[in-house]
Amino acid sequence: MKKVLVTLGPSSFQPQVIREMDEYGVDLFRINLSHTAVEEVADLIHLIRSSSDTPICLDSEGAQIRNQNMAGGAVSLEEGSEINIHFTEVLGDAENISFTPVGIARHFEPGDVVNIDFNNAALRIDKKLDDRLIATVINSGVVGSRKAADINRDVPLAPITPKDREAIAIGRSLGIRNFALSFAGSAEGVNAMRELCGPDASIISKVESKSGLRNLKGIILASNSILIDRGDLSRTIPIGKVPFLQRRIISMGRTFDTPVYVATNFLESMIQQSGPNRSEVNDIVSTLMAGASGVVLAAETAVGKHPVACVSTVRSLLSYSGKWTPDSSIDEILDWNIKSEPRYFDSILPNSDDRVATVLK
Repeated sequence: MKKVLVTLGPSSFQPQVIREMDEYGVDLFRINLSHTAVEEVADLIHLIRSSSDTPICLDSEGAQIRNQNMAGGAVSLEEGSEINIHFTEVLGDAENISFTPVGIARHFEPGDVVNIDFNNAALRIDKKLDDRLIATVINSGVVGSRKAADINRDVPLAPITPKDREAIAIGRSLGIRNFALSFAGSAEGVNAMRELCGPDASIISKVESKSGLRNLKGIILASNSILIDRGDLSRTIPIGKVPFLQRRIISMGRTFDTPVYVATNFLESMIQQSGPNRSEVNDIVSTLMAGASGVVLAAETAVGKHPVACVSTVRSLLSYSGKWTPDSSIDEILDWNIKSEPRYFDSILPNSDDRVATVLK
């Protein structure tokens, strides 16, 4: 049975929304620790459980770099301007910024380039002082709070952060058994995560880095399941290679009888719009036909305007995929009927900018 994994966030941490999504069939609710304060973890677990019996997964920060909070939630950085990169946490603005894990900026050196949020902004390190770095903005962009960042060379990153350890301890005390290791880079990192989460834990290892690709076999063998994060993977791998890597990872997972889930941008347009476009529908179906064990909704349900419609859309496509065989005739396909089919699957509206349709009111 193909699965739907749903990330919760500001748009969906509401009892009614959780219940409505659950009615369409959610297999796992995900709490992203990269965007959740450790002080909120217990309350969010209780909130989900008050509305659903669906299992909960705590998704770690892992071995990644992120900027810290920005004034007003987002700040515009202008090309050519000077900015201070502090070694301790500051509230970011046009002249100041800091990164996690705490102290990681001490490993930056003059000449390094730091890209923030998929190259939305780029900083070149010019000078290293005792308490901060001085950098120049070499690519303008708006930088939001806690956005992913990468540097143009390897820097030492622990697979599990202190915040992860604290959140996992809270989760275990509340009976959570599902945990995800972000930026899994080796079997040793997965084993460390399992030791922390307990022998009965189910560990989802997220493949989203070059080290994860290079050590894929060991990671698969050490994990209960794999999650391909196509977004973070495309920060360090040319985007044109990602579809082929996705197929190879799925194939390797099947070889070792390990489920492989795929995430990122499946229903990106539905962050704003109420229905998917043709390419998104085809992406989901193609991913399932390639052998993926399920689909992960991230920004679509965490910050999007239509989280329930996103779950309905994916569940419907999973149902269609279950009906397909190489021998399915055109007449059979036209006669397919599934429960709770989204109405925008029935027709294409004119002048819809390649949108399958808008949900009819």
